[in-house]
Amino acid sequence: MTEKKNGCVFSLMGRHYRPSVHFTPPIGFMNDPNGLVFDGTQYHLYYQHNPDAAYSANICWGHAISTDLLSWKDQPIAVPNTVDGQAYTGCAVIDRDNSSGLFPSTNGNNMVALYTRSLPTRQSQYLAISRNNGQSFEEYGQNPVLDIDSPNFRDPQVIYHAPTRKWVMVIAEVDQHQIGFYASPDLIHWTHLSNFGPAGLPTVNYECPNLIQVKDECGTAHWVLFVSINPGSPMGGSVTQYFIGDFDGAVFTPYDGILRLTDFAKDAYALQVWSNMPDEEAVNIAWMGNWQYCQELPTQDWRGAMSLPRSLSIRHDTNGYLRLAQKPRGVEKLRRKQHSEAGSYLPQGTKRDLPLPQGKAIEIVLRLTADEHRQTDPSSSGPVINRFELAFANAEGEKLSIGYDVSSAQIWLDRSKLRGFDHPFYTGRFAAPINTAFYATPRGLDLHLFLDGCAFELYANEYLETGSALVYPAKPLDILRLSTDGMGVTLDSFEIFTLDKTMCRETA
Repeated sequence: MTEKKNGCVFSLMGRHYRPSVHFTPPIGFMNDPNGLVFDGTQYHLYYQHNPDAAYSANICWGHAISTDLLSWKDQPIAVPNTVDGQAYTGCAVIDRDNSSGLFPSTNGNNMVALYTRSLPTRQSQYLAISRNNGQSFEEYGQNPVLDIDSPNFRDPQVIYHAPTRKWVMVIAEVDQHQIGFYASPDLIHWTHLSNFGPAGLPTVNYECPNLIQVKDECGTAHWVLFVSINPGSPMGGSVTQYFIGDFDGAVFTPYDGILRLTDFAKDAYALQVWSNMPDEEAVNIAWMGNWQYCQELPTQDWRGAMSLPRSLSIRHDTNGYLRLAQKPRGVEKLRRKQHSEAGSYLPQGTKRDLPLPQGKAIEIVLRLTADEHRQTDPSSSGPVINRFELAFANAEGEKLSIGYDVSSAQIWLDRSKLRGFDHPFYTGRFAAPINTAFYATPRGLDLHLFLDGCAFELYANEYLETGSALVYPAKPLDILRLSTDGMGVTLDSFEIFTLDKTMCRETA
């Protein structure tokens, strides 16, 4: 069933799944973010895109621009699919000093894209330049600029390493389960430096590496190497892992062998960071999808969404380990307050419902303190439960549940009771531990939640835990349900906001 508005045809099936704040393609299929760059005035988001159908094929670079990383304007296709191959993932940089020699002069708008051209038997790295501030690109006449005669060699990301005065590329050498490091004085001629890996999770594919410096709470900068893997995630399918360490311009050396993931749920992949950011701010965005089911989601004319932009920092946890914190960036400007309370007490056994507006993106900011939890009595007939639950629900019995088990200091995210999508790999339940030492009381918890069409994001434990999940209820979730089991909870602060629509898309 379809309808026509403003000359465009929209699918009625799954309409309420289209987010209004998270970026989605105008039509067709979208996956990895590409070419994230700030040109001094606006932010560019390029992305893997099939404009002709809602599945992965004939991939080109879609394009959108923004002045705040939230309100995006669609632009024409920037890098097309050609006879040389599909335009796979890559990066964009500002060649301010015209080191490539491909521009008429040095200025702040010399934008260079480096990306993978993919054929069934070969993947090689191409260079293109833009003479119109990123609106379109002209391919370099002597492409490819890097080719190792491999069918699985992809996703270059390039930084300028000032101490060694050279451009450095990180790229996935997929079959070797390694990240290759290459150097160039001009973005055209590349020399191999070193390799990293295999490391972290055993997997089939390494993809979409990113290398960036991120500061900790003391202002010390650390090198972070992101590596996306597919399949091989402990949650199933695809996930992004990261390593914290040193980079001397040639070799990346992790501080330790600890495995770290950017997300404890299932739908954050191909994380990319913006280049040329003012004050070296570290900001990422990820594709909200999982290759186990991304091409079968219950929408017809579009598939794919991006996460909210996230500011990155590093914190030391109470064991001395370094952890990545991800905080949604700039959403405060979109807020319309719907509900606010502080110091409210929910006794044990509470079930409280609040109405939620339909067709709006919802943000919830919550801090709570649980009562002293009861210990299980060995002589009793069963265990003692000490839990708090917040659920987005509807009258049909569907619910998206977020909860806190105080006894074990763990949170959960449960989408298994939604009935709009059924797939063998669409797992429903995820959990993460909470480090209670970050709170004034070991019974504290902070939650920052976003529900926007099919896009759900959870942040907890002072932004050290992030859960990203696609959600597909059969009917809109228009009730917020708070419940306690076995103990009371004090809502130290509790706010509900709607978020102004930023995407010019047909939503309901």
